[in-house]
Amino acid sequence: MEMVGGTRLAKLFSNQQTELLTEWITQQHAIAARRGLVGEAELRNQFAQFVSLLVAALGASDRVDFKKAEWQEVRAFLADMSGQRARQGFSPVETAMFVFSLKQPLVARLREELVNDAAALADLTWTISALFDELGLYTTEVFQASREQVIVRQQQELLELSTPVVQLWDGILALPLIGTLDSARTQVVMENLLQKIVETGAAISIIDITGVPTVDTLVAQHLLKTVAAARLMGADCIISGIRPQIAQTIVHLGVNLQNVTTKATLAAAFVVALQRTGKSVTLAGAHEGAARHGAAGGMHDSSLPE
Repeated sequence: MEMVGGTRLAKLFSNQQTELLTEWITQQHAIAARRGLVGEAELRNQFAQFVSLLVAALGASDRVDFKKAEWQEVRAFLADMSGQRARQGFSPVETAMFVFSLKQPLVARLREELVNDAAALADLTWTISALFDELGLYTTEVFQASREQVIVRQQQELLELSTPVVQLWDGILALPLIGTLDSARTQVVMENLLQKIVETGAAISIIDITGVPTVDTLVAQHLLKTVAAARLMGADCIISGIRPQIAQTIVHLGVNLQNVTTKATLAAAFVVALQRTGKSVTLAGAHEGAARHGAAGGMHDSSLPE
C-alpha cells in the first residue's frame, strides 16, 4: 500500500525524537518490566535504532511503501527484534506493541503542528495508521514464524531426550520407551538405536515398552520396523514390558510378533540377552564360597575368575 507524507514524517521524527522516546518508553518499560528480560538501556538503544532506520526510509521518498527496497533495513531490524522477543517469552501482542506504541505520540504531535491544516492532518494520520499497522503485522508474522521454529526445535530435543539408548552390558543395549509412539518419534528411536549399535558393536538390543500406555496396530508396526532395522545392522532385538493388557491387545489386533522375543519385564529380557551373549551374573558371595570349597578340596573351577 502506497501512502503520502514520508518526508514530513521523517522530519517530525527527527525534531520530536526526545519527546517520542519519553512517551514510547513508558509503555515499553511497563511491558518489559513484567518479563524482566529487557532493561531500559536496551529499550532506548532499540528505539534509537528503529527511529534512525525509519527516518532513513521515510526520507527516501514522499510516497511511503513498506514493501519497497528502501524499507529493507527496517524489515530486517523488526525481524531480528521479533525473533529475539519470541525466544525471550514475549507474547505476539507485546511484541507488536513495540511498533504500535508510537502511533498515539506521533498523532498527538501532528495535531499540535497541523492544528490549522485539517486536510494535511487527515492525510498524515491515515499514513501513520496504515504504515504502523503494516509494521505491527510484520512483527507478528515474524514472531509467529520464530515461535514455531522454537517449538519445533524443542519438540526435537524432547524426542531425543525421551529416547535414550543405554548400554547395560558389553554388547547389550536397552531402549526404554515412555509415552506414545508416532511416526516422527519412531524415526528418532530408530536413528538413536542404530547409531548406538554402530558405536558399541552391540549384538542385543532390548526395547522396553513398560512406559508405553497403549499398543495399537500403528505402534506395533513402528516396533517391528525398529526391530527390522536393528537386525539389518547385525543386532537382535528383545521387546520387554509386555503387560497382560498389551498382550491381549496384540493378539486381538493380529499383530505377528512370532519372530521377535518378548518378555514381561526388562530384568527377564536382560537375562535372555546375557545368555545369548554367553555371559552370566552371579553373587559375589557365591564366588567366594566356591573358591574356598575348591581350595579345601584341592579343586579349581576354571570358569571362575582368578
